[in-house]
Amino acid sequence: MAKSVSNPRLALTFIIITLTIDAMGIGLILPVLPSLIQDITGADLGTAAIWGGIMTTIFAGCQFLFGPIVGSLSDRYGRRPILLGSLFIVAVDFVIMGLAHAMWLLILTRIIGGIATSTQSTAAAFIADISPPEKKAANFGLIGAAFGIGFVLGPVIGGLLGELGPRMPFFAAAGLAAINMVFGYFVLPETVDEKIKRPFELRRANPFGALKSIGNLPGLQRMLLLIFLYECAFIVYPAIWAYFTPERFGWSESMVGLSLACFGVAMAFVQGVMIRLIIPRFGERATILYGFFFTFGICTALGFIENGGVVLAMTPITAFGAVVNPAIQGLMSQRAADNQQGELQGIITSAKALALIVSPLVMTQLFFLYTREDGLYLPGAPFLLSAFLIFCCLVVFVTRKRRGDVTA
Repeated sequence: MAKSVSNPRLALTFIIITLTIDAMGIGLILPVLPSLIQDITGADLGTAAIWGGIMTTIFAGCQFLFGPIVGSLSDRYGRRPILLGSLFIVAVDFVIMGLAHAMWLLILTRIIGGIATSTQSTAAAFIADISPPEKKAANFGLIGAAFGIGFVLGPVIGGLLGELGPRMPFFAAAGLAAINMVFGYFVLPETVDEKIKRPFELRRANPFGALKSIGNLPGLQRMLLLIFLYECAFIVYPAIWAYFTPERFGWSESMVGLSLACFGVAMAFVQGVMIRLIIPRFGERATILYGFFFTFGICTALGFIENGGVVLAMTPITAFGAVVNPAIQGLMSQRAADNQQGELQGIITSAKALALIVSPLVMTQLFFLYTREDGLYLPGAPFLLSAFLIFCCLVVFVTRKRRGDVTA
């Protein structure tokens, strides 16, 4: 049942800004991260890519461990204190990143940032609280739209302020997080009342306990598998793009930032606008199938294309397959009770974080192996792996209908 909020537009604006700042934590550093790592370590681009994969894995590992904990805490203590507290931590984390001059300190910031941005589950639970069942999938698209905006602002801010020094973008992001915390203090209501408060149980507030509890609902474990596989495939963009495009096409940092901004604009449009037109007309199942087929074709093409101009033109189009997660997430939310929304969104966050642990390590290692001078030269190999993972998603999804799953 959807909760009535006195000023839903302002509350949703705060949620979108919060998720955007979370995304900026990734997009902001993408254009400058290779140079920063090379400057600190003195390594070549391939080795810097491996370091970048390690940092991303640490960040995601913290999200995997803390996603259900934070989600369950929001079921018990409310969405408001969790979201406002996380913004304060994020602001401090960006300041530390801006001051970092050693790899161990950068790694520390990824640990702090991973824990703080585990509130994605709380933000998603807030959206579930105020959304009627038939609008859940479309409203979950706002999450992807916010991340798309973050991938626009992050690279743009990183590219422009990076001209003043590689540290400046982080201080700007810290300021944005602090301002949004103040904004949220005045406009964010509490949607968790005494009727739906759920006691905090440590045995359920971890990714494995939460998975066991949520898995008791029919079909959700298979949908979590789909989210994991799809995320593993889609993560190829943030994991590889800043290394792949300079290696393959000789792009500069500003060009990398521009291409990521184009991708982010398209992502925001697809998940903020387009999905609201597609799902009511075609339904969740057809929307998911379209997303799989489209993404499979794009990843296969990127594996072999050698023309940088063609790839730049394709960059915004690649986001048009990003309708899968909101559609799946909407189906899952409809199956969970009101007092399980935080727990459910927590385990979804953990599934995505688990993909973020595994995928960057595999993708960066694959990029390293296929850009060495003594082996087969194929920088697009990670995209071909993504295409294979999307094919696996398709197989898992179409077999669900025969087994009477909820999407049938």
